[in-house]
Amino acid sequence: MPLIDIDEDTDNYLAFAADVAGLTKGQIVARLVREARTRAGARRDEPTDGEETPAVKVYADYAGHRTFASFVPGPGRIEITSGPLAGRVYKTPSQAAREIVKHYNPEVSPHRNGWSFFLISDNSAPLQTLRYR
Repeated sequence: MPLIDIDEDTDNYLAFAADVAGLTKGQIVARLVREARTRAGARRDEPTDGEETPAVKVYADYAGHRTFASFVPGPGRIEITSGPLAGRVYKTPSQAAREIVKHYNPEVSPHRNGWSFFLISDNSAPLQTLRYR
């Protein structure tokens, strides 16, 4: 197994993060590397003059149902690609989240933060991690 040298402060930080997340320190490092790769890959694929930013595959789990969608970073819209709402397009992640909640559970308040409601399909990170790029 490969080893890396880190200072004591970094080791303490990793131990704290692992404890909070219920993961090992190695899993924390692996997650950080995956997220960095995702961000780096997105930067390489950024559009040029007039091109729309490539969509990111996302999903949301609610009331025992998984809904797949595409998030288009430039305009920030969500395009639902599976389930009863397939084909619908929403201007924001939160608007899409509210519609999913309304569809599956109309008795509850539909207000949701779409940035945390949707997860990136590649790494299960919250959509929030792409919000300010």
